[in-house]
Amino acid sequence: MTVQQPRTATVRRKTTETEIEVELNIDGSGELDKIQIKSGLGLVDHLLGHVAFHGFFDLKLSCKGDLHVDAHHSNEDIGIVLGQAFAKALDEKVGINRYGFAACPMDEDYAEVAIDMGDRYAFVAMQLPECGDKPKIEDAEEYSMHLALDLLDSFAKKANINLHVSYRGHELHHVAEAIFKAFGRALDEACKIDPRRKGV
Repeated sequence: MTVQQPRTATVRRKTTETEIEVELNIDGSGELDKIQIKSGLGLVDHLLGHVAFHGFFDLKLSCKGDLHVDAHHSNEDIGIVLGQAFAKALDEKVGINRYGFAACPMDEDYAEVAIDMGDRYAFVAMQLPECGDKPKIEDAEEYSMHLALDLLDSFAKKANINLHVSYRGHELHHVAEAIFKAFGRALDEACKIDPRRKGV
């Protein structure tokens, strides 16, 4: 078996609630002109921009969703389509590192992300008790830490990976940024090709 080149994918999904298109290049540059995200949710654009930039992925994403209802459908479906895009681009995952880990501080706040791309789903998030069940993120209307973690859970399901997230902190905007920056870096590490690794 040979490594699939290039490792790219285009995925489209249309439901009664959302219409989403993603174009992904895993072996991209992560340069800002190669990152175009229009989710309809400002904070999601910001967070996914961090994933692409810190993971060196080229990413285009557009979403038209029923935001007049709430953010839930767009948020979850974006995670679904992104997960599908990574699964498609990686194909049989020939020669990849498989495991990735990254830690990211943001002032007093901190996050760690660990990934196993081994075709088994699990999502674990260690939340702070004082953050509550659905804590709002500062200056982000209709968005919460619960939704941010739900997007990652949807990604993990469709990419069929183990994804573990742990974090501490009190300024939830910074916590969310730290999580998604670490997620991008851990994804980059897990997806890299190790020339010593033969086969799947």
